[in-house]
Amino acid sequence: ISGEHLRICPQGYTCCTSEMEENFANKSRSEFEAMMKEAGRSVQATLTAQHRSFDSYFQDLLNKSEKALYDAFPSMYGELYTQNVKVFKDLYGELRRYYRSSNINLEEALNEFWTRLLERLFKLLNPQYHITDEYLDCMVKHAEQHKPFGEVPRDLKVKATRAFIAARSYAQGFLVGSDVVRKVSQVSLSHECTRAIMKLMYCPHCRGMSSVKPCNNYCLNVVKGCLANQADLSTEWKYLMDSLIGVADRIDGPYNVDTVIGTIHMRIAEAISNLQENKDSITSKVFQGCGNPKISTKGSSSEDKKRRGKVTLEAKSSAQALEMLVLDAKGNLTALKTYWITLPSSLCSKKVMASPASDDKCWNGMTKGSYLPEVMGDGLANQINNPEVEVDITKPDMTIRQQIMQLKIMTNRLGNANIGNDVDFQDTSDDMSGSGSGDSCPDDVCGKRLSKSLSTRQPETHAIPKQSGHGVNGASSRSLPSASLLLLLSVAVIAAQHLWR
Repeated sequence: ISGEHLRICPQGYTCCTSEMEENFANKSRSEFEAMMKEAGRSVQATLTAQHRSFDSYFQDLLNKSEKALYDAFPSMYGELYTQNVKVFKDLYGELRRYYRSSNINLEEALNEFWTRLLERLFKLLNPQYHITDEYLDCMVKHAEQHKPFGEVPRDLKVKATRAFIAARSYAQGFLVGSDVVRKVSQVSLSHECTRAIMKLMYCPHCRGMSSVKPCNNYCLNVVKGCLANQADLSTEWKYLMDSLIGVADRIDGPYNVDTVIGTIHMRIAEAISNLQENKDSITSKVFQGCGNPKISTKGSSSEDKKRRGKVTLEAKSSAQALEMLVLDAKGNLTALKTYWITLPSSLCSKKVMASPASDDKCWNGMTKGSYLPEVMGDGLANQINNPEVEVDITKPDMTIRQQIMQLKIMTNRLGNANIGNDVDFQDTSDDMSGSGSGDSCPDDVCGKRLSKSLSTRQPETHAIPKQSGHGVNGASSRSLPSASLLLLLSVAVIAAQHLWR
């Protein structure tokens, strides 16, 4: 029939009624959106699997260290351990809370652990004296000078904070990347894009050419026009992938989590042994600085004369497992770097099934023949002369702009982690890692979480998306803006939106 009634397809002779054209338009829209979501789910699955693998490995490492402590310390230290079980449980609880992105200060948590342990052990090692809280306060003030635990607290603080900062940022990076893909994949198509997709995929049917495939370059122009905003994610997305790769190298290198996290119990044992071996010297120095405490009427205990250090502590290395995790992650992250700018060609070749670029008997939007217009570049600014999709380059999609900001924030955090600095997240979730966190952590090992906050510092916070589906090559050399600068950037984006309108 004559096609004057058609509003999208060429108005030559056609086998489509107006109703058929409308049905085809709806069908093409839903199919293209499904293609986008399917492609996004594949990326989400990759990032989520990487997060799950690392999270499981890290949690297991921490659990094994804690279990080794609980197994060995009773026979090694007797009352010195049994009367201080809660101190050790609280430490591991704080370490887990920090890793899960609770808003605590890790250095202060470690300092608090050593302070509490010193106070309790000093009293147990000197049962013949009546030691008051005021006296303990004085002793703690002199602790830095006397180094009762040797160099262990300082060394562990430096190494553990770097390892935990890197591990936490690394795990968060995968979740943020997955969340960005999920949200961007749900962005709906514009009216102009819906028309262009219909013309690409189903107008050949209306011309009796259902077996003729769209020309590849024609398909690319349509999809690049429809996904112009998504392509603008590419720069920050690549920075995020590079940043994750850089931190992965740190985790399996200078900040080696296998060595640091897997031997926490051994370092604590070393510190306690230092205190025991130098008990008389340390006690003498404390008495000189704080005075002689009163003699206790309870008498002395022989508990501290029990076996010391007879049990040999070992750390079972999982370095090979970590190396394999990092290698696998780096391979996947490298493959994902160009996801947003290769998405149009991937959709055209695999989903739309476009003809080769050289084909001169393909659907060119009007008839069967070759497609002459040049292929547009990537991103919104390059669509100003797109022959297939009318794109308003002055009105960026604000959902996607918000996700670009999330990528920048996460990349900044990874850049800081790469050099051992921490930028605390706003505590958006009590447990960032969902089903992966704590699955392998038995109740008797994890202990109860502390309700007391040990942090007095006001951290720099960035809001990171909740888990809802939930060297830094080039990253560490980029500027790492503060929270105030990022806030200004956000305001600028919103202001620009009004100008564009």
